Amino acid sequence: MKKGQKKRIWTKEQKIEIINKHLKEHISVRTIEKEYNVDRSLVCHWIRDYNELGEKALEPKGHKGNPYAALHTSKSLSETESLKLQLAKLEIENERLKKGYEVKGVGASKEFVIIKDANLK
Repeated sequence: MKKGQKKRIWTKEQKIEIINKHLKEHISVRTIEKEYNVDRSLVCHWIRDYNELGEKALEPKGHKGNPYAALHTSKSLSETESLKLQLAKLEIENERLKKGYEVKGVGASKEFVIIKDANLK
């Protein structure tokens, strides 16, 4: 995927169609990659999961990612949402400190700084 390109979401039906082309029609993964404009490693991943778990493996996994990301950009937060966001930030900071580094700056100017003499376990 190129930078700035939107992530394509494949439906279960599309995945099954692609897998069947390979398994039943014996079309190569490389040909499928070109025909559907899908990365061949992704196709191989689908095929492997399908062989191990069946169609259940092709179900949408649900939303992954940071559940607090939307809260961070929201202008009007309820008190509960604000506290959840603050708690999440503190938990992340705590984990970073345990690993011996901290973050200085924000956005593009953000840098990860190793803490000298950190007590690392």
